[in-house]
Amino acid sequence: MGAPAPAEPPDPAAPGLLEVGRVTRAHGLGGEVAVELWSDLTARLDPGAELSLGDGTVLVVRASRPHQGRHLVAFEGVADRGAADGLRGEVLLAPPGELPGALWVHELVGAEVVATDGRHLGTVEAVEANPASDLLVLDDGHLVPLRFVVGHDPGRSVTVDVPDGLLEL
Repeated sequence: MGAPAPAEPPDPAAPGLLEVGRVTRAHGLGGEVAVELWSDLTARLDPGAELSLGDGTVLVVRASRPHQGRHLVAFEGVADRGAADGLRGEVLLAPPGELPGALWVHELVGAEVVATDGRHLGTVEAVEANPASDLLVLDDGHLVPLRFVVGHDPGRSVTVDVPDGLLEL
């Protein structure tokens, strides 16, 4: 399976789109903005990529480059600092990415968790970041490291192969 893609919670105002980043500030005088990308899919900032705002506005990436832990992005139609300042604080939305074998947080939350022996273990309430392995937070408070996920049906179920005793505390 692999580690989950970063948390990209669904935005209720834009069904089917995920929050993938935020414009933090304008950069320079030519309309560039600094973007904090919340996704490992840097292709979301490739020239020609489309990102949406909560009001439905679609921004098309003209150019981007990494810069000091963020990305400097130029959008089509954003030609000066004033226009760039108008984007400050905007959350950027995009459709879910296609990564074979990836576990997406929005597909895990609400899914039924089933052990390989068929036992129902609960429902995923959240995915918690953890340095060793991100954790499924179940509705009864139990935590299941993602390293034990052996299969999933996106949005419906997660199959886990947990060691004996893990859920007995």
